[in-house]
Amino acid sequence: MTQGISVFMLVILATGTWANADTPAEKLIRKPDRWFRSSEAEKAMKCIISWQSDFGAWPKNRDTTREEFSGDRSKLRGTFDNGATIGELRALARAFRVTGDLDYKKAFLKGYDHILDAQYPNGGWPQYFPLSKQYHRHITFNDGTMVGILEILRDTAVNADFKFLDKSRRDATHIAIALGLDCILKCQIVVDGNPTVWCAQHDENTLAPASARSYELESLSGAESAGILKFLMSIDHPDPETILAVKHGIAWFESNKIEGFRYRKGSDKPCLIKDSTASSIWARFYEIKTLRPMFCDRDGIPKFDIQEIGPERRGGYSWYGNWGIEIIEGYSKWPHREQ
Repeated sequence: MTQGISVFMLVILATGTWANADTPAEKLIRKPDRWFRSSEAEKAMKCIISWQSDFGAWPKNRDTTREEFSGDRSKLRGTFDNGATIGELRALARAFRVTGDLDYKKAFLKGYDHILDAQYPNGGWPQYFPLSKQYHRHITFNDGTMVGILEILRDTAVNADFKFLDKSRRDATHIAIALGLDCILKCQIVVDGNPTVWCAQHDENTLAPASARSYELESLSGAESAGILKFLMSIDHPDPETILAVKHGIAWFESNKIEGFRYRKGSDKPCLIKDSTASSIWARFYEIKTLRPMFCDRDGIPKFDIQEIGPERRGGYSWYGNWGIEIIEGYSKWPHREQ
């Protein structure tokens, strides 16, 4: 990946990641500008600022827009996982553009600098910064984490909400995007000489696929890889390495789709039901060497039949999905597929 890549080549055709609906904070940017001048908006922004950790990030799985944080600030832990921090930053940027309130700008810049500071020299991002001693320190593609970060960095070049960013931060963003894209390409897993797709997380030092929670083993991820490919295909002028990475990724999805079955998430009845009319599905995880769909209980022992894992994990996790359909359809219209 050329380090001199222009930020302006990153024009995304469709924003958002495969896994997460917009967070409550990110939903605010759908509102018209006039709303951001209202007392309701002022309250929401005040709440958002109150939830910002001392390091600059926001916690996940919280509605940071409704009530002010009133707990122990020393226990307030921000993250980039599950859309956290990204949504708050987007809302603050919009609010500052509309109102000019310097408190919104200050909170945004603190969070934005936190993103830039959290990036590894190799271009990846962890879930948390400062770093966790556990799997959170890995380069995290899980739930669209790294793609979500790259999306907001890219948007600073094309979205009027971010026009206030100074040249120094824009230059740093330019470098961060180039490093991030290079990291994605280097993380693409090669099996028997063939580039395939990605793991949900990769070792922050070696870039090798890595495990996370006990039931999330080193694997090829059908879910996260779809989000990565969607992002790569959204680059307006991709370089030859990116084009090749997309072609290999799409070929993997084509070769590993599962047809003739419908997936029903549940703990009691069979999860895979024969259905000749069903859309293609993909497993969440595939064993790297054998490409077999892989499932796991909290004991960390891999199984290759979803019915062999216990009801708690069988019904409490999405083991199959239609993740590849959108990217295969998108690839059929991708202007660079013939290069």
